[in-house]
Formats: sequence, structure tokens, C-alpha cells
Amino acid sequence: MTDITTSARTADTSVPILDVLSDRWSPRAFDATATIDEQTLTAALEAARWSPSAANTQPWRFIVGRRGSDTFNTIAAHLMGFNKAWAGNAGALIVAVAEVTDADGKPLPWAVYDLGQSMAHLSIQAHHDGLHVHQMGGFKKDELAEAFDLGPNHQILTVSAIGHVASPDTLEDKLREREVAPRERKALDEIVLVNE
Repeated sequence: MTDITTSARTADTSVPILDVLSDRWSPRAFDATATIDEQTLTAALEAARWSPSAANTQPWRFIVGRRGSDTFNTIAAHLMGFNKAWAGNAGALIVAVAEVTDADGKPLPWAVYDLGQSMAHLSIQAHHDGLHVHQMGGFKKDELAEAFDLGPNHQILTVSAIGHVASPDTLEDKLREREVAPRERKALDEIVLVNE
């Protein structure tokens, strides 16, 4: 049995950063028998709620489906590719939606950015509380929006699996290989364009 511990997945950083950041990673192997404590899930959503936003517009919206619910099944049915093979084992699936216009129809140009910050807060709080989050782009966006009666002022950006991590051995071969592969990031000098 392959064992992946948090310490084995810790990021190799050039200087120390917060443990909750260096230890955070996005697994595909979720424990299909574990349920998420409601207070822990609420804490993750609270962290998302209290993230910063332009002009305090708070444009983030979430559709939360717990495993076994109709909402979860609807979200899972709209996943694509490899995501269909593993995400159904998560304790919950969360659809992250940006409200891209205000009540008067005026565009909210920073809504997508603000939703991203909100999801970052959610994932860090979840990780702090012993959960893992894996955000996905492989899903049928238009069909999912239609399934939840979302209007043109709402834009779905990601679907996230959230739950308790399981052994990589629960995954099929290709996914297991990706699960245990070394974590990699571009070097700082590749991503910082100017630093003087």
C-alpha cells in the first residue's frame, strides 16, 4: 500500500512559509467512506466569505453538494475526463460561481479575481482543519449552469472536491502515478518579472 503523508508532500520553498501553505496540495484520492464534519465545512465557507473583494462587492457564490445528495450527484454528472474517475469519492463537491454583474447589470470587473481569492481562503482553511481541496476545470460549464438555473450574471469558474485524503492505491494506474509524482513549481526568478 502506498502511503502519502502530508510531510511527504511538503513544498520545497526557497525560504520558510506558513506550514498550512507549504503542506497544502490537491489530491485525487479521497476517502469514499469519510464524511465531512459540518462545522469544518462551514469554517471553510466562512473563510471564503471573509476574503477580500473589490469595493466589498463579495461576488462569490457557492453550490455545495454533500456526497449522496442530489446536488452532489448533479455536479458529479457534469464532470469530464479523469475527474469523473475520482471526484465522486470526495465528501463534498463545491461549484464556485462569480456574480459578474451587480443588481443594475453593471459589470463587476474584479469578480473572477475575487472569487479566486475566496477559493484560496476556503482551501487553506479546509487544509488547516484536516481536509483537502482539489479544484477542477474539467466540467460541462454551460450544462451545469443550466442544471442549477444560473443566469447570465453568474459565471461558473471551478468545481472543487473536498474531503479526507485516501491512499493513492485507491486510484487507477495513471491517476496513481500523478498522485505520487514529486510536486513541482517554476522557480521564483521565472515568475517574478521585476524585483528591484
